[in-house]
Amino acid sequence: MANNTYKQHLENLLKQDARFVDDEGELMGNKVKSFTDDLDEKLIELLLQDERSRTQFFIKIKEVYVFKASEFKFFLEQNKIDNSFTNYINRIGLSVGGKFIKDNTDVVLDFPYKDCVLEGGQSTEEGLDTYFEYDEEVSKTDAKKGYKPQQYNEKQTKRKEIFFNNIVAKDEIDRLLEPKAFTNITKYGANGESKPKSFTRDASINKKRGLPADTITDNLIIKGNNLLALHSLKEEFKGKVKLIYIDPPYNTGNDEFKYNDNFNHSTWLTFMYNRLIVSKSMLKDDGLIFIHCDDNEQAYLKVLMDEVFSVQNFVNTIMMKTINPNGIKTTHATKTILKVKEQILVYKKNNVLLRPQYKSIDKYDKYYDLFIEGDLNNLKECKVLKLKDKIKQMGWKFDLKDANFKEFILENSEKIFQTKFDKRVQNDPKYADGGLYIYEDNPNYYVYQKRFGLKLSKVVKEVFGKKEIGILLGDVWDDFKLNNLYLEGGVDFSNAKKPEHLLYRIIDMTTNKDDIVLDFHLGSGTTACVSHKMNRQYIGVEQMNYVETVSIERLQKVIDSEQGGISKEVNWQGGGSFTYLVLAKNNQNAKDQILACNNYNQLMELFNDLYSNYFLHYNLKIKEFKEVVSKEEKFIALPLVRQKEIFCKMLDNNQLYVNVSEMEDSRHNIAKEDIALTKNFYQIKE
Repeated sequence: MANNTYKQHLENLLKQDARFVDDEGELMGNKVKSFTDDLDEKLIELLLQDERSRTQFFIKIKEVYVFKASEFKFFLEQNKIDNSFTNYINRIGLSVGGKFIKDNTDVVLDFPYKDCVLEGGQSTEEGLDTYFEYDEEVSKTDAKKGYKPQQYNEKQTKRKEIFFNNIVAKDEIDRLLEPKAFTNITKYGANGESKPKSFTRDASINKKRGLPADTITDNLIIKGNNLLALHSLKEEFKGKVKLIYIDPPYNTGNDEFKYNDNFNHSTWLTFMYNRLIVSKSMLKDDGLIFIHCDDNEQAYLKVLMDEVFSVQNFVNTIMMKTINPNGIKTTHATKTILKVKEQILVYKKNNVLLRPQYKSIDKYDKYYDLFIEGDLNNLKECKVLKLKDKIKQMGWKFDLKDANFKEFILENSEKIFQTKFDKRVQNDPKYADGGLYIYEDNPNYYVYQKRFGLKLSKVVKEVFGKKEIGILLGDVWDDFKLNNLYLEGGVDFSNAKKPEHLLYRIIDMTTNKDDIVLDFHLGSGTTACVSHKMNRQYIGVEQMNYVETVSIERLQKVIDSEQGGISKEVNWQGGGSFTYLVLAKNNQNAKDQILACNNYNQLMELFNDLYSNYFLHYNLKIKEFKEVVSKEEKFIALPLVRQKEIFCKMLDNNQLYVNVSEMEDSRHNIAKEDIALTKNFYQIKE
């Protein structure tokens, strides 16, 4: 009883430190353990100032108190000092070998699992971790003999559980990643929605891009878990995708993808690893992948990408300016360096040939100061004037911000040039009279007054589909218009759209017409919309429900000739089509029902249906949960979001969607037309 009393006392004490309290006001014991490992000064000071804790976890040596960190951690673990959510997760059976699933603050870059889909442990084949433990007795003996005491023994232990999210047993992995059935298959085109009779496989398009004649040429938008969707796509599109662009969740804690506080990096990296491995197999040999990220994960992701794609295939890290440091943001300037950028990691599959990109400049190079008046086909009759004098005659400003001046120099870029000294022409008798000539060795240059003439046309480049005075673009991209992005595409998307011009640049740099572009974190659909306008085939995957109210709606507007984003630059007139597919739900239906519940009573009413009609996790102690745990006051008092999460964890994640091999089972209620189209997609012969 005394120990239980002290447990409550310690929990109240630790809650005084806001770092250890979650948004629901509950203590995060795993964070306390992590800070204990780091011998955090504030934590030690908090314990030291409390008389009961000082007596329990410190030893006084002369006038110095020494913190007994190992005893403190042992007490935390033995007394289950953690939020009640974590305790309930373990009590209802989501554990391995009867042990609590332990959090680990390590960042796992060298993944130990054979398949790296396991999130929660190898339930049927326990892995072993090797570690080294200091042998105090042997070290004492060594010390007596005059040796340096450094004796460590190699030992092995069952692998610590790193993840709590989804437990998928090793012997179930093949089933988990089997191709999935599709439902609600709908084609969207200029004439509205229709049910396709089959998927299009245009042999002429495939011949032009060097792909097998029977490759699907439809644009595809798929709703469902992106890992399972990728595994459903991989056979059809293996080695056929030219570009992958993804803007995954950044692991900031503010996005839709949620993580446990103590192993954010390792969970996020495994989440990414699973998807990168399968998507890499879909890239062409000369394909590339662009991954948008920020500082929360960039360093970790770079090492992971080196592992998956190899260091040799790293192309560059693009720094993209995302905001201007003004307004309320500047109030933090004395406390930090303001963040104005995000990063894009770029890797190639093996080979790469890029189309150079340019950025426009807004200050005219005054050295291009000469203008040729007359017919360029008859240079002897032409006059060379000072460009400034010509512009002055027209009444314009000698400034690129003057629209008339800019239009004039772009239209006359062959007539505008600058000169510089060059021995090759200075001493050439052909140019001795100082007249105007086309340079004999290169018709793209002039010779004037025995000097070499550089044409302005050499620096006129295509920037976002328009002619501009441009310079070669490097790895810093700071020329995007960042205001009013939420208006692009005519749909509202709170999670920050990426500008269409960003995707235009990436797609233009890396692909040709009809090449395949893949985005398996589709979000608001920017990648698909830009690909559509640029006549690239695209595949987009999104699990969130907004795929229908945002992404699909935005693409329909593109088909109807929407004029935002890059539309004017590419002279977009509308047209085209895409096919929408939904991964056929199984346990995912149960998850949706859980998330729709409004209170505890509705959850409990749903529970009977869950174990009658869906697949619950094999580790789940159904009877104990139903008769004991669910009726406890502490469980009932949990926030609804925690209760829902526990219910979701009861489901067997291996059964979220319907496998193709089982889609004709009547209990799945898949329409005959969708079964036939699914077979057509996978080219399954009757």
